[in-house]
Amino acid sequence: MRWNELSSEDCSLARALSVVGDRWTLLVLRDAFLKVRRFEDFQTRLSIARRVLTDRLAGLGRDGVLEKVPYQERPTRHEYRLTRKGLDLYPVILSLVHWGDTYHAGAGGPPVLHRHKACGHDFRPVLTCSACGGAVGARDVKARAAGTGADGP
Repeated sequence: MRWNELSSEDCSLARALSVVGDRWTLLVLRDAFLKVRRFEDFQTRLSIARRVLTDRLAGLGRDGVLEKVPYQERPTRHEYRLTRKGLDLYPVILSLVHWGDTYHAGAGGPPVLHRHKACGHDFRPVLTCSACGGAVGARDVKARAAGTGADGP
């Protein structure tokens, strides 16, 4: 399967990767969740080439993950805000951050902690079953075919 053909695969993971599956896109999303909004701020924080950043922001816009919103009229300037679709990526990004904190944080520990506003505690993300609320790990799930053309494991 070719990278530019992922969006047409009959696999939800492949389709998702066609939207967010490169390192610059994931880092743009990380910064968007850290409330970075403006092109220059993304560029400064990421040390990314303007052309690459323009391409990633445009792609996230086309896919409905970010929306370009004017914040100044003369001259017109825009900022990039997460849409509902973009905000729904938060558990994915947070899970990747937690995995990085666990296996690649270094001697100083995680560079950023996440505090739950409601209770005031730092936390780690936990995947739970939407039906019973129990914790879900890789050995707790059995995949089964569903939908159109599912070959299933």
